[in-house]
Amino acid sequence: MPPCYTIVIKLGSSSLVDEVTREPRLANMSRLVETMVQLRRQGHRIIVVSSGAIAVGMRAMGYTTRPSKLATVQALASVGQGILIGLWDNLFKQLSQPISQILLTRNDIVDFTQYRNAVNTINEVLEMGVIPIVNENDTLSVAEIKFGDNDTLSAITAGMMHADYLFLMTDVEALYTANPRSDPMAQPILIVEKVEELQVNTDTDAGAGSGVGTGGMTTKLIAAELASSAGVVTIVSLSSRPEYMLDIVADIQDNEGTSVEEMKQKLADKVKKGHIPLHTRFLSLPRDHAIKSDKKFWILHGLKTKGSLIIDKGCFQALSRKNRAGLLPAGIVHVTGVFHESECVSLMVVDSKTSPIESAKLVGQCRVNYSSVEISMIKGCQSHEIEHILGFADSEYIAHRDNIAFPPLVEEVLM
Repeated sequence: MPPCYTIVIKLGSSSLVDEVTREPRLANMSRLVETMVQLRRQGHRIIVVSSGAIAVGMRAMGYTTRPSKLATVQALASVGQGILIGLWDNLFKQLSQPISQILLTRNDIVDFTQYRNAVNTINEVLEMGVIPIVNENDTLSVAEIKFGDNDTLSAITAGMMHADYLFLMTDVEALYTANPRSDPMAQPILIVEKVEELQVNTDTDAGAGSGVGTGGMTTKLIAAELASSAGVVTIVSLSSRPEYMLDIVADIQDNEGTSVEEMKQKLADKVKKGHIPLHTRFLSLPRDHAIKSDKKFWILHGLKTKGSLIIDKGCFQALSRKNRAGLLPAGIVHVTGVFHESECVSLMVVDSKTSPIESAKLVGQCRVNYSSVEISMIKGCQSHEIEHILGFADSEYIAHRDNIAFPPLVEEVLM
């Protein structure tokens, strides 16, 4: 039997709603449904991250431009969400495929138990043969609890579910070195090994937000890097030809175990001969480097940071070694921001305690046992001094080692 994958498919507003009329793109949505049902019948687990609620709500209520008032946008989302999920349900129902709706904000996964519950719910839905349709809960979401955009939400969903592949469907076939609409010299990029090493110009972004959406190629690069860190291969493909996904998944199956150089050569040859559609494939980190711990992924990508702790290199080495320690007050050089106990903060590193704060480099995140005010009072001190300074000592650690997370290959940040 061929392998079965967990595949997350992100669909932007411009893929589902016409920019001018705001009417649903029914023909394209029908082809998307047919393709996703075919993938489901091949045995793959399909998760959809669907935008479009606000755009659909705008048409229903007669708005020609997106309003600036947050409450109005949220009201339009509440109108549009029901219409959109009803439309998806009607289309999938034609092929006897049940769906479910899952609406999220960061608040829904702010506690690790809630995060695990969200994962368990989606897994149970998939086991029932249902296709879950995930969206940010725009009716309630505000800046403080938003994921930012659905590219980011889809990457976080892929990481949460330990997905094999993330498809970012967009209005260009692939990632180009520049905007192909304005630069005739722009060249498509077929395979990306490391997003941070890409030489591309996204200033004149080919997909930098439509009249009904908020995303662009820049947000897709961020999403691809996030997904890669969790061991997920990300594919940028043309949303108006969803059937391309079938060919791409089949090609990936055929090339499992192939070296990167051989894969590049084969893919270039197949695209040139028209045997496989043009697309961009962002390779994931090897499984031994990718984030495998659910809790680490949650700390890094499920939580929003409220401030930062600046530590020196010696402290960082103690935190990141194999038999690592927890974060003690002696290793903290500086505290920025205002935060409370149990909130998430960034970890930043300077070369030494006398280095300028401006030279600090971001290396990870942690959940703290003390507030910013309390940590400012005990930074640089020994753990046995905490109770004398604060009048109490909830823990000898500023952050326990189980509540500290570093991204893969973090050592390269400091090189």
